[in-house]
Amino acid sequence: MKPSYSPLSRRALLRLCVALPAAALLGAPAEAQSRRAPPAMAPAHEQADFILVLKAARRLILYRGGQPLREYRISLGDGANDGPKRFEGDGRTPEGLYVIDWRNANSVSYLSLHISYPNEQDVAYAAAHGRSAGGDIMIHGINNGWGFLGALQRSRDWTAGCIAVTNREMRQIWSLVPDGTPIELRA
Repeated sequence: MKPSYSPLSRRALLRLCVALPAAALLGAPAEAQSRRAPPAMAPAHEQADFILVLKAARRLILYRGGQPLREYRISLGDGANDGPKRFEGDGRTPEGLYVIDWRNANSVSYLSLHISYPNEQDVAYAAAHGRSAGGDIMIHGINNGWGFLGALQRSRDWTAGCIAVTNREMRQIWSLVPDGTPIELRA
Protein backbone atom coordinates (compact mmCIF):
# COMPACT_ATOMS: atom_id res chain seq x y z
CA MET A 1 0.00 0.00 0.00
CA LYS A 2 1.42 3.35 -1.03
CA PRO A 3 1.55 5.90 1.81
CA SER A 4 -0.24 9.17 1.16
CA TYR A 5 1.15 12.48 2.33
CA SER A 6 -0.56 15.82 2.42
CA PRO A 7 1.31 18.66 0.66
CA LEU A 8 2.19 20.11 4.05
CA SER A 9 3.65 16.85 5.36
CA ARG A 10 5.59 16.36 2.11
CA ARG A 11 7.18 19.78 2.63
CA ALA A 12 7.92 18.95 6.25
CA LEU A 13 9.46 15.64 5.20
CA LEU A 14 11.58 17.35 2.56
CA ARG A 15 12.84 19.90 5.13
CA LEU A 16 13.72 17.06 7.48
CA CYS A 17 15.58 15.16 4.76
CA VAL A 18 17.61 18.28 3.98
CA ALA A 19 18.12 19.31 7.61
CA LEU A 20 19.27 15.97 9.04
CA PRO A 21 22.32 15.50 6.77
CA ALA A 22 23.26 19.15 7.35
CA ALA A 23 22.92 18.69 11.10
CA ALA A 24 24.95 15.50 10.94
CA LEU A 25 27.72 17.32 9.08
CA LEU A 26 27.65 20.15 11.59
CA GLY A 27 27.80 17.56 14.36
CA ALA A 28 30.77 15.70 12.93
CA PRO A 29 33.23 17.07 15.50
CA ALA A 30 30.97 15.93 18.34
CA GLU A 31 30.68 12.47 16.81
CA ALA A 32 34.44 12.29 16.33
CA GLN A 33 34.80 13.36 19.94
CA SER A 34 32.59 10.46 21.03
CA ARG A 35 35.02 7.98 19.45
CA ARG A 36 37.99 9.29 21.43
CA ALA A 37 39.15 7.69 24.63
CA PRO A 38 37.22 8.81 27.70
CA PRO A 39 38.69 11.76 29.56
CA ALA A 40 41.08 11.25 32.45
CA MET A 41 39.78 11.68 35.96
CA ALA A 42 40.20 15.16 37.42
CA PRO A 43 42.57 15.45 40.40
CA ALA A 44 40.95 14.17 43.62
CA HIS A 45 40.66 17.69 45.10
CA GLU A 46 38.52 18.74 42.09
CA GLN A 47 36.19 15.71 42.03
CA ALA A 48 32.57 15.73 43.16
CA ASP A 49 31.69 13.94 46.38
CA PHE A 50 27.89 14.06 45.96
CA ILE A 51 25.36 14.32 43.11
CA LEU A 52 21.87 15.76 43.44
CA VAL A 53 19.26 15.26 40.72
CA LEU A 54 16.17 17.47 40.89
CA LYS A 55 13.75 15.76 38.53
CA ALA A 56 11.05 18.45 38.42
CA ALA A 57 13.64 21.17 37.73
CA ARG A 58 15.51 18.93 35.25
CA ARG A 59 18.84 19.66 36.96
CA LEU A 60 21.86 17.57 37.95
CA ILE A 61 24.18 19.28 40.44
CA LEU A 62 27.65 18.07 41.39
CA TYR A 63 28.81 18.98 44.90
CA ARG A 64 32.19 19.05 46.59
CA GLY A 65 32.38 19.67 50.34
CA GLY A 66 28.73 20.75 50.45
CA GLN A 67 29.24 23.44 47.80
CA PRO A 68 27.88 23.26 44.24
CA LEU A 69 30.67 22.44 41.81
CA ARG A 70 28.79 22.22 38.47
CA GLU A 71 25.15 22.23 37.37
CA TYR A 72 23.65 20.69 34.23
CA ARG A 73 20.26 20.71 32.51
CA ILE A 74 19.05 17.17 31.91
CA SER A 75 16.54 14.97 30.14
CA LEU A 76 14.95 12.07 32.00
CA GLY A 77 12.86 9.00 31.35
CA ASP A 78 9.81 9.61 29.22
CA GLY A 79 7.63 8.69 32.23
CA ALA A 80 9.58 10.85 34.70
CA ASN A 81 6.58 13.01 35.58
CA ASP A 82 4.64 9.92 36.70
CA GLY A 83 6.60 9.39 39.95
CA PRO A 84 9.55 7.19 40.87
CA LYS A 85 10.67 4.19 38.86
CA ARG A 86 8.85 1.08 40.06
CA PHE A 87 9.07 -1.51 37.31
CA GLU A 88 11.17 -2.48 34.33
CA GLY A 89 9.97 -0.66 31.21
CA ASP A 90 7.92 2.04 32.96
CA GLY A 91 10.10 4.84 31.50
CA ARG A 92 10.41 6.47 34.91
CA THR A 93 13.57 7.78 36.56
CA PRO A 94 14.22 6.48 40.11
CA GLU A 95 13.98 8.57 43.26
CA GLY A 96 16.03 7.97 46.39
CA LEU A 97 19.61 7.49 47.52
CA TYR A 98 21.96 5.45 45.38
CA VAL A 99 25.66 5.31 44.40
CA ILE A 100 27.59 5.58 41.14
CA ASP A 101 28.92 2.03 41.15
CA TRP A 102 30.56 1.54 37.73
CA ARG A 103 31.18 3.22 34.39
CA ASN A 104 31.01 2.20 30.74
CA ALA A 105 33.14 3.93 28.12
CA ASN A 106 31.56 1.85 25.32
CA SER A 107 27.85 2.15 26.03
CA VAL A 108 25.07 2.68 23.47
CA SER A 109 24.98 6.29 24.62
CA TYR A 110 28.07 8.43 24.87
CA LEU A 111 29.86 7.38 28.09
CA SER A 112 27.75 6.24 31.03
CA LEU A 113 27.90 6.16 34.80
CA HIS A 114 25.75 3.45 36.38
CA ILE A 115 23.41 4.31 39.25
CA SER A 116 23.00 1.47 41.77
CA TYR A 117 19.24 1.18 41.16
CA PRO A 118 17.50 -1.09 42.14
CA ASN A 119 18.19 -1.28 45.86
CA GLU A 120 16.61 -3.87 48.18
CA GLN A 121 13.47 -1.77 48.70
CA ASP A 122 13.02 -1.29 44.95
CA VAL A 123 13.35 -5.03 44.33
CA ALA A 124 10.94 -5.87 47.18
CA TYR A 125 8.31 -3.41 45.92
CA ALA A 126 8.46 -4.78 42.37
CA ALA A 127 8.43 -8.40 43.59
CA ALA A 128 5.37 -7.70 45.77
CA HIS A 129 3.62 -6.67 42.54
CA GLY A 130 4.90 -9.68 40.59
CA ARG A 131 7.18 -7.53 38.45
CA SER A 132 10.87 -6.82 37.89
CA ALA A 133 12.31 -3.53 39.17
CA GLY A 134 14.50 -3.23 36.07
CA GLY A 135 17.99 -1.78 36.14
CA ASP A 136 20.66 -0.24 33.92
CA ILE A 137 19.85 3.29 35.06
CA MET A 138 22.68 5.57 33.96
CA ILE A 139 23.86 9.13 33.64
CA HIS A 140 24.90 9.32 29.99
CA GLY A 141 25.40 11.46 26.92
CA ILE A 142 23.38 11.30 23.73
CA ASN A 143 22.81 7.99 21.94
CA ASN A 144 25.73 7.14 19.68
CA GLY A 145 25.26 8.57 16.20
CA TRP A 146 22.99 11.37 17.45
CA GLY A 147 25.57 13.61 19.15
CA PHE A 148 24.86 16.36 16.62
CA LEU A 149 21.63 17.04 18.52
CA GLY A 150 23.62 18.60 21.37
CA ALA A 151 21.40 20.70 23.62
CA LEU A 152 18.34 19.91 21.46
CA GLN A 153 18.17 16.57 23.27
CA ARG A 154 16.86 18.49 26.28
CA SER A 155 13.71 19.58 24.44
CA ARG A 156 11.88 16.50 25.74
CA ASP A 157 12.34 13.55 28.07
CA TRP A 158 13.48 10.65 25.91
CA THR A 159 15.41 8.09 27.93
CA ALA A 160 14.13 4.78 29.31
CA GLY A 161 14.64 6.10 32.86
CA CYS A 162 18.19 7.39 32.66
CA ILE A 163 19.58 10.90 33.08
CA ALA A 164 20.89 12.41 29.85
CA VAL A 165 23.20 15.36 29.20
CA THR A 166 25.10 16.51 26.11
CA ASN A 167 28.23 14.60 25.13
CA ARG A 168 30.44 17.56 26.05
CA GLU A 169 28.82 17.72 29.50
CA MET A 170 29.17 13.95 29.88
CA ARG A 171 32.93 14.18 29.29
CA GLN A 172 33.11 16.69 32.12
CA ILE A 173 30.89 14.66 34.46
CA TRP A 174 32.88 11.49 33.65
CA SER A 175 36.10 13.18 34.76
CA LEU A 176 34.60 14.74 37.91
CA VAL A 177 32.60 11.81 39.32
CA PRO A 178 34.51 8.84 40.72
CA ASP A 179 32.93 5.44 41.30
CA GLY A 180 31.39 5.30 44.78
CA THR A 181 29.96 8.84 44.59
CA PRO A 182 26.56 9.04 46.36
CA ILE A 183 23.65 10.30 44.28
CA GLU A 184 20.26 11.49 45.47
CA LEU A 185 17.39 11.68 43.01
CA ARG A 186 14.47 13.86 44.17
CA ALA A 187 11.03 14.43 42.64
